[in-house]
Amino acid sequence: MSDSSVKFIEKIKASYAPTGSYIYLGAGMLDGEVYGDAEVNLSLKMMNRHGLVAGATGTGKTRTLQLLSEQLSDAGVPVFMLDVKGDLSGLNQPGAVNPKIEERSQQLKKPFTPSGFPVEIYSLSGKLGAQMRATVLEFGPTLLSKVLDLNDTQAGVMAVIFKYADDNKMPIIDLNDLKKLVSYLSEGAGAAEIKSDYGTISTATSGTILRKIVAIEQQGLGGMFGEKSFDIEDLFERVDGKGTISLLNIADVQNQPVLYSTFLLSLLAELFNTMPEVGDLDKPKLVFFFDEAHLLFKNSSKAFLEQIETIIRLIRSKGIGVFFCTQSPTDVPESVLAQLGNRVQHALRAFTPNDVDALKKTVNTYPKSDFYEIDKILTSLGTGQALITVLNEKGIPTEVSATMLTPPRAVMGPLTSADFEKVVQGSPMYTKYKDPIDPESAYEILTKRINEQTAAVEEQKQQVEAQKQAEEESKPKPGEKSIVEQVMGATITRQIGKEIVRGIFGMLTGKKTRKGGGLFGF
Repeated sequence: MSDSSVKFIEKIKASYAPTGSYIYLGAGMLDGEVYGDAEVNLSLKMMNRHGLVAGATGTGKTRTLQLLSEQLSDAGVPVFMLDVKGDLSGLNQPGAVNPKIEERSQQLKKPFTPSGFPVEIYSLSGKLGAQMRATVLEFGPTLLSKVLDLNDTQAGVMAVIFKYADDNKMPIIDLNDLKKLVSYLSEGAGAAEIKSDYGTISTATSGTILRKIVAIEQQGLGGMFGEKSFDIEDLFERVDGKGTISLLNIADVQNQPVLYSTFLLSLLAELFNTMPEVGDLDKPKLVFFFDEAHLLFKNSSKAFLEQIETIIRLIRSKGIGVFFCTQSPTDVPESVLAQLGNRVQHALRAFTPNDVDALKKTVNTYPKSDFYEIDKILTSLGTGQALITVLNEKGIPTEVSATMLTPPRAVMGPLTSADFEKVVQGSPMYTKYKDPIDPESAYEILTKRINEQTAAVEEQKQQVEAQKQAEEESKPKPGEKSIVEQVMGATITRQIGKEIVRGIFGMLTGKKTRKGGGLFGF
């Protein structure tokens, strides 16, 4: 063994030697040689300092997530992770030994012990696992605007709608509530009601928002909004001392990346808002793996990015660790990347000018190494190998180590259809969230208000019609004399008229009438 190899082993041992519980990641590599004694470990205590798993397609990122989740589960730490292709359900069953695994075990000087882990499978559509829901109110206007791909003006209107609903105690539970509010506040009595305090909502803007809501429903994803809302306490389950691995299976909604990535962020936001402060623990209460993280940040508004940054920066004090998984570190905004202290970087490819630029930026984020040229090692790593640096128990970055990763111990692939259905149907979570609940919310409240307004308008209309009808009835019919004409046409009326005329005529001619003759004594 060369002097440089001895020095390498000593440095790796000293750098990756946590005193408490840890996750075994693999063994250090130098010049293509794997040194099993140079163990690369990640302290459980530091996993709430967040992390990044990055690398080109096919370099083994998903299996890295799998080995991390397995060992977390063994340590009693629950895990939540995105199952993009539906091939992580195999975590439920022990894996099998094969020649490649045996070879790697010998290189690492670690025996391979197959094992299965407790798994819960969830789905946004409800078709591939227990239905996972959130209320529209839990999403909030910022995240919902992201899901609906609204521009700044439309997002501002969404904020107004939420403010109105809050001020008027109208819970926004599902998409029916939201559609009702949009329609009500953009026309008629609702538009007049909000004009002075909230402003006017144009029909063009409301129409766009409604169309985008309907598009979500047409894709069969309306069920992800509503009650019964997912209880985040269900993420902290343990079985026989092992932390439950909760998988969100999105195999049937892969074409809706903004939707599921934003849904994950809504869960993180709820964890952040509801979990108590716990400070630094010996191990995290939950670790959240955010696969396909680049989709979360793509075309995001400033407000959206600020919300992510705030959550990532502060959620570690709640005992929650967050690991982003993506192809390149440059996919993650610098403000968020700066919060990720644990780095597992799989191979990067430099086939295009953009790739070369991304490689240079990635190299600059690593500490200097006495053993590697970072740019060269990053492009030469094989599948199942990664360049690693993490935080030690004092919060100091460890020595950079090219690492042969330990293989996962569970099945590296999906369960069979029969086993999958058995896991899903046998889960208490499937029963708990299967049937939706429809409490009184904005839809019912507004429907009642609109009905009352309609009834009041109808009653007023009937009163006007009744008055008009009474007036019509008081008018004479064609050919019928009026009341005045009838009075004037009466016999006594005619007689009075004759006498008045006769008296006036006598006064004009100077003639006297006979005493006592005629009416009024004339």
